[in-house]
Amino acid sequence: MLKSIKKKFSNKERGGAGSASSSGGGGKSEEKTRRKKKDRSKKSKKSSSSSHSEPLPPLYPEAKNPFTYEDLLKPQPSFQSVSASERPALFVRKLRLCCVTFEWDPVDDMQMPAQTRVENRDEVRAKEVKRQLLLELVEFIGKSRSFIDEAILVELLKMVAANLFRTFPPADETVDPEDEEAVFEPAWPHLQIVYEFFLRFIVSNDVDTKLLKKHINGLFVQHILALFQSEDPRERDYLKTILHRIYAKLMALRAFIRRAINNAFFVLIYETDRHNGVAELLEILGSIINGFALPLKKEHKAFLRRVLIPLHKVRPLPVFHQQLSYCVTQFISKDAELAVPVVKGLVKFWPVTNSNKEVLFLNELEEVLELTQPEEFKQVMVPLFKQLCSSIGSPHFQVAERALFLWHNEYISSLIADNKETLLPILFPVLHTNSQSHWNPTVNNLTVNVMKIFMDMDPDLVTQCSHNYTTTATRRESERSERDQKWDALKTVYEAPAGNDDAASSNGSASARSALNGAASTTDEAASTADESEEKQHIAD
Repeated sequence: MLKSIKKKFSNKERGGAGSASSSGGGGKSEEKTRRKKKDRSKKSKKSSSSSHSEPLPPLYPEAKNPFTYEDLLKPQPSFQSVSASERPALFVRKLRLCCVTFEWDPVDDMQMPAQTRVENRDEVRAKEVKRQLLLELVEFIGKSRSFIDEAILVELLKMVAANLFRTFPPADETVDPEDEEAVFEPAWPHLQIVYEFFLRFIVSNDVDTKLLKKHINGLFVQHILALFQSEDPRERDYLKTILHRIYAKLMALRAFIRRAINNAFFVLIYETDRHNGVAELLEILGSIINGFALPLKKEHKAFLRRVLIPLHKVRPLPVFHQQLSYCVTQFISKDAELAVPVVKGLVKFWPVTNSNKEVLFLNELEEVLELTQPEEFKQVMVPLFKQLCSSIGSPHFQVAERALFLWHNEYISSLIADNKETLLPILFPVLHTNSQSHWNPTVNNLTVNVMKIFMDMDPDLVTQCSHNYTTTATRRESERSERDQKWDALKTVYEAPAGNDDAASSNGSASARSALNGAASTTDEAASTADESEEKQHIAD
């Protein structure tokens, strides 16, 4: 059994790019990791004003481990070599030995003094010994957990806290999260086994739930949530599973976990604009939302309005948009009336200059409209399609294509058909412009197809919209031409040379008076109306 566990973890270590080996090697990926850690450690020396949150208090401030890595080098008996009554004490001793932590930054041995190199080799041996001890603990706790009482539980959680709970250096705010490569944790050879050990402990049914409630409290959950800032996706995946198990097992902590996740999102939205674990937290929330009872509570609806909808405006949205969209659609599937605030929120935070983000909005909009009932659609269709006009007429062909693809959805197309008298006058100008002058032939063809759909539905309405569009265009062109003529006349007066004869000056003045005649008459009418109203007020007084 122990051999199979060792084989499992050794395979995962070899498969994980950038994971540091126990001997301090790792090649180019390790060197890249070391450089990134070094750069970010420099950023941690910034002033405290750059910090967005207070550090969490330690979970066990009084805990002091009496062991060092030198104790790890001493031989330890195996669980099979001792009697059943001695195994709990041996289990506690090995837990305490595993509380010894190491510095995992790769260092070139040749740059060290000779004595330091010898000490470093001993530390490397101690790392491997600790790894073997952790594997033994994983195997042992997988076989039996009935011996765990409160004292052993405290020692177990101390070991987990000593290895997992740590502070991360501040992230580089200037780097785009989409472009940044993942930074793998050098201590993963130990961390992975600790996570596996803790996960097996949490999912077991042999441990008394009352004991878990006593020691896995709000502060413990806060430390777990702080680890979601890790840049290693393997660590965040373990954290996602563990936090979800804690939520399912400890009902008393459910409201606190939801509030703590809300607070993490508030910091992301209004302060930092960056969080590495948003996608994993939204995956947990998607499962939680799916289990909400009907009718939805006010706090759940407030979570949608105050957290999920504003999350659409943050810069790294593409990193977690899929999970965010799933959470939003889960709310609408449970309560169709929530489609109204969701659509209004999408229109409010609609991207203006980011075409890739606009395509994501259009993808989510289609999913939302598929769940929207006709009554809710009528409440949001006017502002929604005014916004869609800008997407349909976008010079970016992917945005225009995605907006026009909405007519390929039968349900959305039927909603538009039922409200064509309201929507076609809004859409006709941009459809006409696209069909005549859009540079992309695909967008041009899609626009023509949409026009044909409206022609088949109601040709009279299309003719009326075309007539109104032509009339409006002619009137605007006439107004523009008249305005240009007035400006040309004014330029003639003020740009004329000073030595012109009186006749030319007289002609220019006449032209200026003619040009300004309309504005003057309007001003006189306004002044006359004001005088009449003032006279009436005087008589009344």
